[in-house]
Order: sequence, then structure tokens, then C-alpha cells
Amino acid sequence: MDTAKLNFLSTELVPLLKTLRQDTAMQWGKMNAWQMVEHLAAFFRVSTNKLHFPLVTPADQLPKFKQFLQSDKPFRENTRAPVLPEEPLPVQFASFEDAINDLEKEIKDFVHQFTTQLGLTTQHPVFGDLNFDEWVLLHHKHVSHHLKQFGLL
Repeated sequence: MDTAKLNFLSTELVPLLKTLRQDTAMQWGKMNAWQMVEHLAAFFRVSTNKLHFPLVTPADQLPKFKQFLQSDKPFRENTRAPVLPEEPLPVQFASFEDAINDLEKEIKDFVHQFTTQLGLTTQHPVFGDLNFDEWVLLHHKHVSHHLKQFGLL
């Protein structure tokens, strides 16, 4: 377990996002800051099986994706998830603050679910079945990508 990455997700991410203004310009991509925060929360819902997408990666390609997951290679700018629409989803929460609070709740749910159900795996639509350690790596890689998008890393 990469405890530094888990610590970043569970204790440092939300305070960092609270320094972000909702009108901060993105350095690439189409999502605004508010959409990005809601997107991160949705990604945590995928890891806890609250939101489910079918697996889109052929089984013979999963080892290549797992290898990328284990690496220090970042996602490229403008990387788009194949299960999401071309255009960003509209925001769901009444305020930017509510969206950040929802993300904080989803992070806590993620940590609680995987620390109370040892050995749990859940499916990511591209990376396949992931355990807690793998989800921590993927969440950290994903969050870091979007923090760079808005100049926070």
C-alpha cells in the first residue's frame, strides 16, 4: 500500500481543492473546475460500485493497462475516458462548495469500504478489477492529472 498516496487522497486533496476558485481557467481540456470536482467524485463512486460502467478493455490488453497503473507515468493531457461523452457532463450540485463536500464524502466512503471489506475488488471500465492498493494508485494518478489541469500541482 502506498500510504503517502492514500494520505494525499484522504487528507490533503480536499483542502487543496478548497483553494481552487470555480472560475479558475483550465490549462487543457473542456471541464471547468466545478465539473472537474464532480467528475472526481463520480470516479470515487465507480471505485465503490455506486456507479457502474461495463468493462471496455479486452482481457488480453488488461496486463498492459495494469502495468501503466503501477508505473509513475501520468495520464496525458486531454486523455478521455472511453465510457464518458465527448462533452463534460453538466454540474449536479447547487454550489461549488457542495460539490467539494460531496467529493470529500465519496473519498471517506471509498476508504471505509475498502478498509472494512478486506480483499474487496471492484471493476474499473478500462483497468478491470482493482483491489484497494490499485484503486489508490489509480485515484492518485487521476486526481494528480486534474490538479495539474488547474495548476494546483
